[in-house]
Amino acid sequence: MVAPQAGLAALALTFNAFTWGVSWWPFRWLQERGLHALWATVLVYTVAVVLISLWRPQAWGQLWRTRSLWWLVLAAGATNASFNTAVTIGDVVRVVLLFYLMPLWAVLLARVLLGERLTALAAVRVALALCGAAIVLWPSDGSAWPMSASTAEALALLGGFTFALNNVMLRREAHRPEGARALAMFAGGALVSLVAALWLAGAGAVAWPPAPAPGWVAGVLALAGVFLVGNLALQYGTARLPANATAVIMVSEVLFASGSAVALGAGYMSWPLALGGTLIIGASLLAAWRR
Repeated sequence: MVAPQAGLAALALTFNAFTWGVSWWPFRWLQERGLHALWATVLVYTVAVVLISLWRPQAWGQLWRTRSLWWLVLAAGATNASFNTAVTIGDVVRVVLLFYLMPLWAVLLARVLLGERLTALAAVRVALALCGAAIVLWPSDGSAWPMSASTAEALALLGGFTFALNNVMLRREAHRPEGARALAMFAGGALVSLVAALWLAGAGAVAWPPAPAPGWVAGVLALAGVFLVGNLALQYGTARLPANATAVIMVSEVLFASGSAVALGAGYMSWPLALGGTLIIGASLLAAWRR
C-alpha cells in the first residue's frame, strides 16, 4: 500500500469519527428550535435516501429482494434513533462511553450470528467492558443500582447494542452490493425514527415538527450533507486500511465527543467516569489488537 493513500484513508476515517463525535451539537441546536432529535433524524436520513436513490436507483430492488438486509435496516435505524435522542437529553460524555460498550455486544453477537468462538482475549474484552460500564453507571447519590440509570443512559446502551448488531450484519452481508447496504442503513435511520416519532408524538411525549423555517431547514440539509460525506469517508477508509487500524482510529470518536461536550458544557468528566471510560476504550482497543 502506498503511504500517501494510507494517510488519506486514515484522514477520511478521522473525519468520520469527528463527524459522529460532534453530531450531538447540531441535534441539540435543532431541538432548541423545536425539532426533536427523532424528527431531525427522519429528515436528515430521508435526504440521504433520496440522494442514494438518485446515485444507485437499482439499490431499492436489491434491498427489497434481500431479506437479510432488513435486519440491517432495523439495526441501523434503532442505533440512530437511540443515540441521537440520548445525546440531546443526557450527559454526552456518559452517553458516548456507554454507547461504546460495543466490544461486549460484538463478542456475544459474533458468537451467535457468525459462529465465532469465544477466545481468552475476547473474554478479557468482555470483562473490561463490564467493569467500565459498572463504574460509569454506579450512582453517586447512593441510590439503587442499576435502577438509577437515566433514560438517556438506557438509550445509549440500546444504541451500542444495535450498533454492534449493525457492524456484525455488515460483515455478514459484505458480499451484497455497496449501494444496497448503504440504502439499508440510511433507510433504517429514517424509518425506525419515523415510527418512534409518530408513536411518541401521538402519546404526547414528543412535540410534532414545527412549521418550516429557513434556519432549521438549512440545518437539516447541511447535517444530511455532512453525514453523507462522512459515510463515504468511512467506506473509503475501511476499504484501504486493515480492520484493526480502522477500529483504533474510530475510537477517536469518544475523544471528539467527550472533549467537545466538556468544553461546551454538555457533559461532565469525573475521575470515576474517566476510569470507567478508560476500561471501555481499552476493551475497544483490544478488539483491534491482533496476535
